[in-house]
Amino acid sequence: MTSKNTKNCPICGKPPSREHAPFCSVRCKDRDLVQWLNEGYRIPVREQDDEGE
Repeated sequence: MTSKNTKNCPICGKPPSREHAPFCSVRCKDRDLVQWLNEGYRIPVREQDDEGE
């Protein structure tokens, strides 16, 4: 049973399992890891202005 504050699995949207939280299964957990390892996720960065030069 999940509480109202629990978010669903970020990969498939199913309720998370305690063992694999925040994912619902080892499959979704592994899919997320593969995305990170293959640079499927990117963190946006803001380029700094070179006003001092």
